[in-house]
Formats: sequence, C-alpha cells, structure tokens
Amino acid sequence: MGKVKDAQLFMLIRNFLEIYLPVHRHAGENTVKSYRTGLNQFLDFVSQKKGISRYSLTAAMFSYDMVTEYLQWLTNNKKVSTATCNNRLAVIRAFIAYASACKPEYIDLKNRLGQIRVKKNDQFGKVNYMTEAAVKALMETPDISTQTGLQDQFMMVMLYDTGARIQEILSLRLCDLKIDKTPTATIHGKGNKIRVVPMMQETVKHLKKYLSVMHKDESMYSETYLFFTRHKGQKVQMCDDTARFRIQRYVAAAKQKCSDVPDNPHPHMWRHTRAMHLYQHGMDLERISQWLGHSQLETTLIYAHADTEDKRKAIEAALGGGVTGELRDAPYTVDDEEVLRKLYGL
Repeated sequence: MGKVKDAQLFMLIRNFLEIYLPVHRHAGENTVKSYRTGLNQFLDFVSQKKGISRYSLTAAMFSYDMVTEYLQWLTNNKKVSTATCNNRLAVIRAFIAYASACKPEYIDLKNRLGQIRVKKNDQFGKVNYMTEAAVKALMETPDISTQTGLQDQFMMVMLYDTGARIQEILSLRLCDLKIDKTPTATIHGKGNKIRVVPMMQETVKHLKKYLSVMHKDESMYSETYLFFTRHKGQKVQMCDDTARFRIQRYVAAAKQKCSDVPDNPHPHMWRHTRAMHLYQHGMDLERISQWLGHSQLETTLIYAHADTEDKRKAIEAALGGGVTGELRDAPYTVDDEEVLRKLYGL
C-alpha cells in the first residue's frame, strides 16, 4: 500500500460517507451509496487524467477547472443525461461544503465550485427505451445452463418486469418476494420509500427456476440478497457496476438476432422501456407513476411526451416530410379523373 499524500482529504471523505450522511443527515443506504459512487468516479477520473495513483490525490484537485472537465467528460464520453451530470456535480459540492465546515481551507474551493452553472434539465428530454423485440433478444442471449447465465437473464427479467432502479433490484432480499396467489416484490426506493409491485406469472416461473438453482433450500424469509456474488465463500450483494458489465456483454450477440438492440442498454433504460411499453399498451400515467415510485406525476409525463414525439415522427415519415410548412408533391400519380375528383372532395 502506498503512502497517502493528503491524509486529511481521505479522512474527510470517510467521515462524510460514514458519519455525516447516515448519522447527521439520516440519509438512506442507497443515498449514501450514490454519493460514494459519485466521489469514486470523480477520483478515478482525476487519477487517470493526472496519471497518478489515488494515494497522490490532494484536495486541490477538486478545482473549478478539474470538476468542469469531469462534467464535460461525463457528457461527451459517458453520454450521461443532464440529470445525472447535475447529480454528480451536487455530490462533489455537498462533500466540499461539508469539508469547508470542518476545515476553513476548503472554503475557497466551495466558493469556486459554486460558480459552476447547473445544466438546464429539459423536463421532456429524450427518453431512451428499447423495442419489445430488443428486450426479447437480450433476454434470450444468456446461456441459462450456467449459473451466471441464469442469474444474468433473471436480472434482466426483474429489471423489466418491476421497472425498478438497478440499486432497488440489487437491494432485494428473498424475504421481499411473495409468490402466493398475488406475487409481488417489495421495493425499497429512494428516501426509504417502500412500494409493492406485482410480478407477472412468467416472471414467477423464472423466479422459481432461479431460486431452485441459486438459492436452493433457502427459506423465503431469508434476508439473503436475491442477486449476489461470492466473496470468500459468502454470498454478498452484487454491486451495480458488476450488474452493468454483465448486461453489456450480451449486446453483440443480441444484435445479431435483432438490430434494434441499443449499444448501451444500461439498467435505467430497462426502467424507461417498461414504463413506455405499459403506456403504449394502455396503462394510465397515474398508475405508472405509482408503480415507478415517482413522488410527482409530472415526472412521469416524459413517457407521454416521448410517445407523442415518436408518433409525430412516424406521421412525418409517412407523409414524406411533415404536416406543417411547405407542402411536398404527392409521392404518387392519379390517372383516373373520377378518383382525382373524389380525393379533392369535388
């Protein structure tokens, strides 16, 4: 292990994550994990950018220029949404604000970071979602004769069927599942909010198969995580980076079956996909909002807007360019004078 150059920085990070957030701010486990992920990603970026190890990082690297460059990298290279970009900035600002309250030398950093403008978040920004054919192709790709393939397939099934966020899925324990006459999954969402979502019968079939292999002889009252990895012989909660990587590795093979499969079907896309499919099949927005765990119905309006936009584009394509502006020549000819008259209402 190398010698830490700025021990104070890492002491503050530890206290921020382990004491300040959970004890003083009463932040939930998922919230703390989100802050930890954000800080880790920024530190990794700085480490790679500077070509140095984490042990050599200092507080000075939380500079205006470095954070701005990090946000540009998120947008240009990682292709994250405006909301995610703003969230990462908020994480860094929150930590530096905490650090400045503990150590006055951080106050200048706090003031400088406060000058970074938050990106305007388009409430009705583009919703990336998959076609039903793409979902089917991805789900059919894993080799379910192996434990890894079985686990990966069922993870995709649960992401799609429940519409849950990836961390909500990975936080599921066996005791959160009920497979009686009305199968449900109890989701522990943002802000420690709990919601109960139904599981479809086809999902229950996948679940029973998965349990028979991955949780053989375990009680449904067990607090063992539904999705796990093994560490020193023990079942531990799977991390979201592992889940993303495991889904991503099926893309190339799935694309051979269906060209609709996107290049990066990240876990949150499964949530958008399920919501869009439900809306397109007739479920009203209020029910979708409750099912997704949105605190405000307005958040769910993006799906209605996206569906309307898709239909508009389809109409434009069918009409050869649009319904407004200059009219284009009809892509056909009419030779029958009587038919011509009828077409124009004569």
